[in-house]
Amino acid sequence: MKETTTDKRVYTLPTKEEKFKLLKSKNEEAMQGGGPKRIEAQHDKGKLTARERIDLLLDEGSFEEIGKFVMHRCKDFGLDKQYYLGDGVITGYGKVNGRLVYVYSQDFTVFGGSLSETHAEKIVKIMDLAMKNGAPVIGLNDSGGARIQEGVTSLGGYADIFYRNTRASGVIPQISAVMGPCAGGAVYSPAITDFILMVEDTSYMFVTGPNVVKTVTQENVTAEELGGASTHSTKSGVTHFACRNEVECIQNIKRLLSHIPQNCEENAPFAEFGSDPEKVVPELNEIMPDNPNQPYDMREIIELVVDEGSFMEVHENFAENIVVGFGFLAGRSIGIVGNQPASLAGVLDIQASVKGARFVRFCDCFNIPLLVLEDVPGFLPGTDQEWNGIITNGAKLLYAFSEATVPRVTVITRKAYGGAYDVMNSKHIGADLNYAWPMAEIAVMGAKGAAEIIFRREIAEAENPEEKLQEKVDEYTEKFANPYRAAHRGYIDEVILPENTRKKLIKAFAMLENKVDTLPRKKHGNIPL
Repeated sequence: MKETTTDKRVYTLPTKEEKFKLLKSKNEEAMQGGGPKRIEAQHDKGKLTARERIDLLLDEGSFEEIGKFVMHRCKDFGLDKQYYLGDGVITGYGKVNGRLVYVYSQDFTVFGGSLSETHAEKIVKIMDLAMKNGAPVIGLNDSGGARIQEGVTSLGGYADIFYRNTRASGVIPQISAVMGPCAGGAVYSPAITDFILMVEDTSYMFVTGPNVVKTVTQENVTAEELGGASTHSTKSGVTHFACRNEVECIQNIKRLLSHIPQNCEENAPFAEFGSDPEKVVPELNEIMPDNPNQPYDMREIIELVVDEGSFMEVHENFAENIVVGFGFLAGRSIGIVGNQPASLAGVLDIQASVKGARFVRFCDCFNIPLLVLEDVPGFLPGTDQEWNGIITNGAKLLYAFSEATVPRVTVITRKAYGGAYDVMNSKHIGADLNYAWPMAEIAVMGAKGAAEIIFRREIAEAENPEEKLQEKVDEYTEKFANPYRAAHRGYIDEVILPENTRKKLIKAFAMLENKVDTLPRKKHGNIPL
């Protein structure tokens, strides 16, 4: 120490070495989070710490922390005696497979990861940096909610984050991993982001918890039943990926990033692929059953069309009558939307329409070309669907395709009936190329239903109505249950053998690589929400 005198008072100034030592001790303190006991408690729950999650996510040695020494400013309710460096969230930037990302990771060992004014300011800072530099934001959520002791300032902090989530939407990819509790107002930040991942048994999301539900509605429900990963991946569709553990969750984030660009100004990523782009795939000829009413798994077609092992399904367990996900085609990242005949015959209902629409809009935001594999018998009928808004919800999918300006290619594998034919990326709503397999049926409705309407009187007056009905069904089938009438009018660009689908699509997307399409000048459209 070195002494100095000012106004007859003696001050002891620290030496350079002592200043270095102080910095080292503060760095060590910040690394401890809430302390060894709380870290042990975190591990006992089967959860990683905030720093362990970041280490697992980012390339080794790439993380640069911002705001390590930030502390809260609250003096009420005894908080003036409790200070932790970082204030319950770790923020910064680093790289995932060599690409820049911004990340925040809430630390449950510090005040239960609760959000304070300064906690929110740290998150806002990296979101602002991400927007300025055009890179994804990844949020690792593990928080007890707003810090009650701070009152409205913590609520204001949430709103600051929500506002930036909204401004960033469609500009940079935003990914939320819920790795612990996420309740109350905290749920709305993930809800605005592009993808939500949850961990089974250790994470949950809900606006109001089981105790409030019990008080208000008299329902007895556990946190897991109310808002666990299984619930939100199957019933509500809130989460896109339900992961068995945190390691799998972080691996899914990395894989997801490999399919999407850094921002809305970049093109979709490319990856190495080894197969011959001219190769035919004879296995595709065998997938379609001879019986037009027999189901098959659309995933089998997807797996054979895209580069081997590249398909990453999104929303796998929600609205299973439609399949959406990412894949690589000759190394080019594409988004895939396919009706699923193995579930509800591939019919479109409310949940499938919303699931498909959201995925289509994400792909269009980030310049990811769209492949549509169509086998759809129509929209699901019934009072439940009508009363819950199948009209406006079905229109969301129609709107999403119609608005999309990315390259769009459709392959009709079998059925394309009624309004659902129009909705599933038909030529009439702006698809660039439309193919059909020889067994495709493009008509207003199925042959039996059509015959019953068109030939109702003739069938009723026949000596043998059943025989007459079958005769008219066969007549209608011959005229309409094929792709050629649509091809004659140019609604179908080419009828192709299934085995040639992959090579046709590779050429189609290569041809469309420099597509430019613009929407009419407007502030924004009014999608039927």
